[in-house]
Amino acid sequence: MPARNAHDVLARLQKNPPNLWVNGEQVTDPTTHPTTANGARSLAALYDLQHRPDLVDTMTFASPTTGDRVGMSFIVPETREDLERRSAMHQVWANAHLGFMGRAPDYLNVNVMAAGMAAGYFAQCDPRFGGNMANYFELVRENDLALTHALTNPQVDRSKRDSEHADQFIALGVVRETSDGIIVRGARMLATLPISDEILIFPSTVLQRSDDMKPYAMAFAVPNDTPGLIFQCREPLDAGRSHRDHPLGSRFDEMDAMVFFDDVLVPWERVFLMGDTELANGAYGRTGAVLHMAHQVVNLKIAKTEAILGTMQACVDMVGTGQYQHVQEMIAETIVVLEIMKALRVASEAGATVNEYGVMTPLRGPLDAARNYYPKVYQRLVEILRLVTSSGLIMIPTAADHEGPMGERIQKYLASAGGSAEERVRMMRLAWDMTISGFGGRQAHYENFFFGDPVRMKQALYNVYDRTAMVARVKAFVADDQWPA
Repeated sequence: MPARNAHDVLARLQKNPPNLWVNGEQVTDPTTHPTTANGARSLAALYDLQHRPDLVDTMTFASPTTGDRVGMSFIVPETREDLERRSAMHQVWANAHLGFMGRAPDYLNVNVMAAGMAAGYFAQCDPRFGGNMANYFELVRENDLALTHALTNPQVDRSKRDSEHADQFIALGVVRETSDGIIVRGARMLATLPISDEILIFPSTVLQRSDDMKPYAMAFAVPNDTPGLIFQCREPLDAGRSHRDHPLGSRFDEMDAMVFFDDVLVPWERVFLMGDTELANGAYGRTGAVLHMAHQVVNLKIAKTEAILGTMQACVDMVGTGQYQHVQEMIAETIVVLEIMKALRVASEAGATVNEYGVMTPLRGPLDAARNYYPKVYQRLVEILRLVTSSGLIMIPTAADHEGPMGERIQKYLASAGGSAEERVRMMRLAWDMTISGFGGRQAHYENFFFGDPVRMKQALYNVYDRTAMVARVKAFVADDQWPA
């Protein structure tokens, strides 16, 4: 199947539903269950954009295998222009959900592309695994599958290594090999968008190079309805309210889940890496996958920042506070954040180079800067939105209030300089859902840890950023007593 549409996505979910548990009950049909139906429809709507006549060339390209149109996020970039084409695709999807779907499918599509092209990396572990990775990329591309993934192990006792727990399969690991494949057991978190087609398991946090850690060094993918694979979801943030009352939460609760693997059989053709801690630790970096994922994320955060900035300005226009100096200063601060993120995207594309696997790969420095900058500054963006909306963020009657006995009073006393009471409340509702609702709170926490522990992220940046030329330059300067002559 080439590029899917909304009907295709929902039909597949109905036919092959993931083993999903929410509020103590199994979700047998994610397309109709009240906790997942809206999220499923929003996911499906993204795929419909691939078929909009004015967007077809932006959203799709001709498959090198079949010639059919497939999703642009699967393109193998050969030039900087290809990266820019892919950026345009990322932006269409991100703008559709205002940047509030952190695990829209294009995020893992670029991961699979980079890994698939780096088949030789996985072949170092086993020649079969290289072919498996390349074949999986083609499978996902040609069937337009949506993926989730889960990176981290359960927070049982961080002072111990995975192998030191009383049950050595608290963390996901390989139990044994069979003629059909490997048996895996344990748990992973945090799988966002479990209402997808398959789960991609790549190596978790950095593993110590010792024999007792080899069972935890693995990479594989299986369908979400695989026997023994269970998604235990958190409390839903879609409270069953209207789009008018919960404009984001009622549409874009992707759901997050812990994933249990109860002796799951992974067929050999779905195994990409096993038992090699060194290769596991380098899987994201040395294949270039992390840079393509970060490139997608920068596009996503630009869309999110634009949505926040637009909401700020719309709310300020509603209540007529745009002439105040402190309001102008805070909105200007938001503009600076947006332009920095846009500049980092441009820099990553302009400095892109072809990696050893023939893939044009964005420049790492700007992407690492964005990955470390945005999680912290996002908290400030949310704060600014709260400050410019002030008490208006709380005084937001529901749609039922508008239609009830108090409707006339609401229309009178909540009207504003920039619009009717209904227009004002709708915009304030959006600001509320971006900031202090349950959905907004989850977004702020999620952003803080999007790429991992912020402290470790900065440690990683310290360790990989090449400063030798700068050090040499200043040493030469202080040692030169003859300049200028």
